[in-house]
Amino acid sequence: MSSTTLVSGRTSTAASLDTILDRAEAAQAVAQRFLARTSVPSLRVALGLVFLVFGALKFLPGVSPVEGLVSRTWNALSFGLIDGYAALALTATLEVLVGLTLVTGVFVRIGLLALAGTFVGIFSPLVFFGSELFTTAGPTLTAQYILKDVVLVAAAMVVAATALKRPIRR
Repeated sequence: MSSTTLVSGRTSTAASLDTILDRAEAAQAVAQRFLARTSVPSLRVALGLVFLVFGALKFLPGVSPVEGLVSRTWNALSFGLIDGYAALALTATLEVLVGLTLVTGVFVRIGLLALAGTFVGIFSPLVFFGSELFTTAGPTLTAQYILKDVVLVAAAMVVAATALKRPIRR
């Protein structure tokens, strides 16, 4: 067994270093098991809360900072058939439905399908109103608000990958 004299005058052996590394690996394994068990459910609930809260805000006129954008986007997507409060109510209902399914874990697949539809609406302003959202100075605050939703898409993909592992039938 080799040993090394430390500055403190104590002797460190390879065996004691191995013991420390073994303990560190055991602690890492415990942390990994905990994260494997809790990370995706936590991500699902957090994603659900985001949609639940932001969706609920849209039910209250004058509260959501994206009211005008939602109305204009629905107007463009529906060729002028839906706008105003109807657009907000539809969006709010869809987002609250998604939020409830993800938070409760009930009908998650239906919620994920609805979520895919909401992402179409969320990113549509980038196509319809791109010249307003991106200026010579860079993306506007509204564009940044939309672009950060790329993280929500990635989170939804992780949740969906886990939810779709289980067979559809019992």
